[in-house]
Amino acid sequence: MTRAVVFAYHNVGVRCLAVLLAHRVEVALVVTHRDAPGENLWFARVADFAAERGLETAFPEDPNAPDFVARVEALRPDFLFSFYYRRMLGERLLAAPRRGALNMHGSLLPKYRGRAPVNWAVIMGETETGASLHFMTAKPDAGAVVAQQRVPILPEDTAREVFDKVTVAAELALDRVLPELATGRAAGVAQDLAAGSYFGARRPADGRIDWKTSARAIHNLVRGVAPPYPGAFASARGVPLRILRTLVEPPRAAPAPSPALYVEGGRCYADCATGGRLRLLELEIDGRPAGAAELEARFGPGPVTLDS
Repeated sequence: MTRAVVFAYHNVGVRCLAVLLAHRVEVALVVTHRDAPGENLWFARVADFAAERGLETAFPEDPNAPDFVARVEALRPDFLFSFYYRRMLGERLLAAPRRGALNMHGSLLPKYRGRAPVNWAVIMGETETGASLHFMTAKPDAGAVVAQQRVPILPEDTAREVFDKVTVAAELALDRVLPELATGRAAGVAQDLAAGSYFGARRPADGRIDWKTSARAIHNLVRGVAPPYPGAFASARGVPLRILRTLVEPPRAAPAPSPALYVEGGRCYADCATGGRLRLLELEIDGRPAGAAELEARFGPGPVTLDS
């Protein structure tokens, strides 16, 4: 029987752990995180899944601490898997499994190596992404890929909707390649890192809208950071706005001279500096959901200039 130590978190962690169990992999230890105080826990908890199935679980503050690495080594695993675990694993841990350490990454490697790959793919206007299972090396997301599964990104998909697709893609990729991994027949394909891309972590402050960019770019930002992520934000006359869902529409014949919000035909719109136009399907004004009536009640009739 194949034995594994599994580092896992989030929905991908739960679903990939379920795949291992379905293939009768002996999961000797599940390593996960304690939930961060104040975090929006919109995803499944690996700790709950492991407890339901009677799997031994650990929550190390530092998985690379010598005593914890020794604990993993003592289990003599065939494989170490990382499924959306949030910490980098050091070289001694990566060397612990007899047959390799593998990570599931939420992009089509070598594209979108690094943090928040689903959000970045949506923000950058990609039309597809996926999941990649690859061998881990000291350099993040750089090892040979053993399985990939593609999924489409539709023009109105939010990052949450794409993340749900990527979760299924991860499950499919792992399910397909596990028999070959178990028998030693899974051949990795080296990544051409020069042909790929690397992106860093995102912060809530990165959701500020730049009205000087195109309507399409703003639309991509809105859907790339829409809830359960912090959301795209702006302000008008100093009043905070959150713009949570948009549609790109043809520009008006005579757009506002500067970026502005307005009501037309009972709907909320924004004109961008480039001449593009967005319909605002979900809008918050000063923290409260708002539509056309609330927009006019707060700012009066006519366009309201957006703060730069």
